[in-house]
Amino acid sequence: MIVYRLYHKYKDRELFYILPLVVLSLAVNLGYFYKVMVSPEGFPTSDDSEWYLNYAYSMLDNFQISLHMNDILYMGYNMLLTLLLAIFKDPAAVLFLQAATTGLSVMLVYAIASRLFNRTTAVIASVFYSFSSGIIRWTTYVITDSFFISLLLLCVYLVLRCFESDKRRYKAGFAAAALLMVMFRPAGIITLAFMMVYILVRLGRTTVFVFLKRYRFVLGGGVAAAAAIGVYLLTSGKLDPLLASMEENIRMVLYNIYATGWVYDKSTPYDHVYTPNYEINIMNSLIVSFLINNWDHILILYGKRMISFLGWWVWRADFGSLWGVASFVRHALPTLLFVIGSAAAITAGRFRQASVLWLVILAVFVFCVIFFIDVMYRYKAPALPFIAIVSAYGADRVVTVALGLFRRWRRG
Repeated sequence: MIVYRLYHKYKDRELFYILPLVVLSLAVNLGYFYKVMVSPEGFPTSDDSEWYLNYAYSMLDNFQISLHMNDILYMGYNMLLTLLLAIFKDPAAVLFLQAATTGLSVMLVYAIASRLFNRTTAVIASVFYSFSSGIIRWTTYVITDSFFISLLLLCVYLVLRCFESDKRRYKAGFAAAALLMVMFRPAGIITLAFMMVYILVRLGRTTVFVFLKRYRFVLGGGVAAAAAIGVYLLTSGKLDPLLASMEENIRMVLYNIYATGWVYDKSTPYDHVYTPNYEINIMNSLIVSFLINNWDHILILYGKRMISFLGWWVWRADFGSLWGVASFVRHALPTLLFVIGSAAAITAGRFRQASVLWLVILAVFVFCVIFFIDVMYRYKAPALPFIAIVSAYGADRVVTVALGLFRRWRRG
């Protein structure tokens, strides 16, 4: 009776829902952190983790930023990791912060889902997020992914707040978060570009035109200044290390992954094996020549990556046994809920306002298809919170329709 009264007293207060979800998310993430910490293997390492740590320690000993691609395009994470190591000394403290930040970010998932859909969707999405192994796993690696996911959620939340309120703090907050996201890792550049599409669509053609007309001199001056700086850096050779390292990385992707027909970042039975054409005969460019000369095979490779983006389960479907069918249904259920949620958002007229979710997912999807999908699906991880929100809306619609049909059946 007391519980019933307390529920009706506080059921309309957001804290009544957010607080348990935060406790749940923190318990799952920090529980996993301590489980890994006390395991015989300890915290996992990778080549990327070693590079980031060595770079951060080098920065602490001798603060120097070169113009290599990894120095520039990962500057945000490099600086953050260096600062955290300067304060806490131990990488384990950084991992603890990653786990805690990921756990607390459930508040952003809840806030985004409740604004775009409803409270039920927000609760379901928060639970999906809290138990997503594809997100939790990366909190125990010294890599960009964990903090990047939280930063991306913050950007989406702030851009929604910008449309809800004229307060400058939201605009300033979004500008700062977006700048950091762009500097955090290269995927942030693509993600922000897709988010800008959302902003332009929400603003509307008239508003954008008025803004451009009002600030045309400021914008023109900024573009001219940026172009002048760019020309100077290019002609003076300042950007040569950056351009050379970028070209080298692109060449490695083309020759080590595209040419071998890899769907993932290593050889698997699902690769598209072919004999590539290495002739450099277009614009005297290795990159352009390879893409054009092998375009038909590359399209097949992209098609396979589109399918594999769903997960390993698409290749391992087994309909020859009851267990195989049950496994397929279990893995395919989130995708089905995502499709239902997408269709429901369109029919309910919510898609335009909530399209930032699909645009962020599309940005991650494009990045994975163009480059590669890693076998542990790390590069897909930033899309998972937004997939969870759309899938949660699909689950909400399914439950709502089912309850409606049940009530009609009971009434006869």
